[in-house]
Amino acid sequence: MTGAFAPPVYPYERLASARRLADSHEGGIVDLSIGTPTDPPPPAAVAALSTSGVARGYPASVGSYRYREAARDWMGRRLGTEVPVEAVAACVGTKELVASLPHLLRLRRPDRDTVLYPSLSYPTYEMGAVLAGCRPVPVPLDSSGRLDLAAVADSDAERALLVWANSPGNPAGQLEDLGAVATWGRSRDVPVASDECYADLTWDGPPRSILEHGLDGVLALHSLSKRSNLAGLRAGFYAGDPDLVRYLSETRKHAGLMVPGPVQVAAVIALDDDEHAEAQRRRYRERLERFGAILAAIGVDVAFPRGSLYLWAPVPPTGVPPAAPGPGAVPTGSSESGGVPAWVFTQWLAAEGGALVSPGDLYGPAGAGHVRIAMVAPLDRLEVVARRLGVAG
Repeated sequence: MTGAFAPPVYPYERLASARRLADSHEGGIVDLSIGTPTDPPPPAAVAALSTSGVARGYPASVGSYRYREAARDWMGRRLGTEVPVEAVAACVGTKELVASLPHLLRLRRPDRDTVLYPSLSYPTYEMGAVLAGCRPVPVPLDSSGRLDLAAVADSDAERALLVWANSPGNPAGQLEDLGAVATWGRSRDVPVASDECYADLTWDGPPRSILEHGLDGVLALHSLSKRSNLAGLRAGFYAGDPDLVRYLSETRKHAGLMVPGPVQVAAVIALDDDEHAEAQRRRYRERLERFGAILAAIGVDVAFPRGSLYLWAPVPPTGVPPAAPGPGAVPTGSSESGGVPAWVFTQWLAAEGGALVSPGDLYGPAGAGHVRIAMVAPLDRLEVVARRLGVAG
């Protein structure tokens, strides 16, 4: 059948050869490629999964009142926002909502077909548009890594279903001017979806939310995956414009999209507890600082991010650090790397240090000169990489 959709290779599956190189080391791979948590979640939340007593019945798709109340209260404490419980709804982890939002909004506005998203970003913003049969249109970033919305053509703005913002940003850790994005969207009747899943990992000042600038025409997305190391539970929520939240929650219930009842009980416990989240912040900060120093020791100068758990490291032109302890295991012309510096550097780190990282172009062509390094491994595993690279402790 002509024109049939052929799913592309999932981005991280492209790292198979580097993964094999890294795992060939004695002591095994140190996987810094995906931001999947490895630290312990709050024990009380885990215990609640087997003692909640709510496993028998179907949970409400919108989320229990207590779940939405806990989300509202957390946003008030941490982000300084005021949101009614009725303007908060559950989602099955935020990636599910990121991928499905264009489809649901197109049902609401069939006259629009364009999704605007940062040109350097989480791949699912673009893929969600593709899966909905929409036009994905990347928005250039300015010198601060913020959306350059002035560069959006009027013809694209007129067709836009939504514009994505992400702050702190994945992969580069930048902070967006969320007030400016909200103003742009309202002036053009374009809903703004603000992915704020790394808000608790803001390093430059307090965490921010687009909801600080009013609820009209905006949604904020939040998750317990990074804050509470509960990625496996798929517990997220969205909040903002009451009419938009109502539309989405009413539509989503027909698809049977529900956060399991025991997961909601566990999530309430995690949302109510700020102490464990602060301890996790300290872990990530310590790792960011230490691995930044390890990279500096091999001649790769990386800036500390303004937010998130990632280092966005520039790649030497050859793909091999100038202070590398050897000539590099993978030459620039390697068939595995295709000669692209970011992929050469990825292969080199895997071969020399046993560390698996993500080439920047997985997040868009604008990322080709960098690699993203997720600080999900504990310090002792980062020190393993340091020793392999010949870096003193």
